Amino acid sequence: MTISLKTRILMKRVIKKKHIALALCATLFLCLGAYFVLPNFFGFKYVAESDYSQSVSSEPWVPKETALASVDNIVLPPTEENVVVTHITTPLPVKAVYLSAWSAGSKSVRNKVMDLINNTELNAVVIDVKDYTGRISFPVSDPDLISVGSAQKKIVGIKSFIKELHDNNIYVIGRIATFQDPYLAKKWSEFAVKRKTDQNALWLDDKCKRAVLRGKESDCTYWLDAGAQKVWDYVVAIGQEAYADGFDELNYDYIRYPADGDLKDIYYPISNGKKREIVVKSFFEYLHTKFANTGPKISADLFGLTTTEPGDLGIGQVLEDALLNFDYVAPMVYPSHFAPDTYGYKNPATKPYEIISFAMKKAVERAKALNIDPLKLRPWLQDFNLGAVYTPEMVKLEMKAVYDSGLTSWMLWDPANTYAKDNFLPN
Repeated sequence: MTISLKTRILMKRVIKKKHIALALCATLFLCLGAYFVLPNFFGFKYVAESDYSQSVSSEPWVPKETALASVDNIVLPPTEENVVVTHITTPLPVKAVYLSAWSAGSKSVRNKVMDLINNTELNAVVIDVKDYTGRISFPVSDPDLISVGSAQKKIVGIKSFIKELHDNNIYVIGRIATFQDPYLAKKWSEFAVKRKTDQNALWLDDKCKRAVLRGKESDCTYWLDAGAQKVWDYVVAIGQEAYADGFDELNYDYIRYPADGDLKDIYYPISNGKKREIVVKSFFEYLHTKFANTGPKISADLFGLTTTEPGDLGIGQVLEDALLNFDYVAPMVYPSHFAPDTYGYKNPATKPYEIISFAMKKAVERAKALNIDPLKLRPWLQDFNLGAVYTPEMVKLEMKAVYDSGLTSWMLWDPANTYAKDNFLPN
């Protein structure tokens, strides 16, 4: 039988397609075997990669955190039942660095930080208990907290980790973001800050508006009404849980009303019509009452301008109110977060010594006027590039400004948690 040239060409094409199909099937078979068979044969398993989120302070903006941990060094679950919880007395002075929950859950990152602390003047670490996402960083045992469903497993084996820190004589501070809480704002929407023009709609601050424009509504940082008693009870319960797990101090952040966004189109369902200063002061007093003489020290993060401004800045924060109700007060005097021409400096970010010196000297004067020990003041310092490149020399100028103000303690914030050894004095 004679086969035409056209038929032979068509047959070759069919055979070629069959070969390609067979090759694709073989590749798929090998991939499936690698995924399902080899792990069982060799005794390993795949782990889903975590979402290493941005970690921000309660100031208007801080650079995005880099992905610090990898799935290969996430700490495996330890046996927590036999861990004996201990606490450490507050060192004098406190010299701390900040760790996000994801960093604290990464064995490699936290080992680097622990080594840094052990070999420098550092003696404390601040770890997120609840961050800007509204999620608690580790599993909880309080039935009321469990029912809220906000706990995640960013840090596995929190008691064991804190015990390891304590064994190295490291003081452990737990940071709790309070009224900025997108998770709770959706779950308990009756306590969420709303739009005045649509009281069924959650209000958006500037960060949230930018997120929406990017198509990332999930990144929104919605707010809770600072006057909501149920929210007060909730963050107290989180603090009690953290102390029971070994945290020595509870550091409350975002303890204020919103500072940016369309403030003319804002509605507070609980504290509407009340003076913000009085509402926030009442919350401060509530925390003081709940934790006085019960074990943990408590501290408050405040806007840097509270050191020099006599009013509440429109957000409810007054320095004197905090000094009277917390064991320690932490003004966030990041130079880059002061507006141009503040204290007479065109670009405050380039003047770390001058800005912090002026701010903290005023804060010391105000503490003394209340007959309160100024050593209650423990400022947050900047270790990130914004407005200027923050070299170890710049960071040391910040520290010098603290000391020249008559103070001894500070906490250092880098959202990426990458602290240069040259920032600190050796042991």
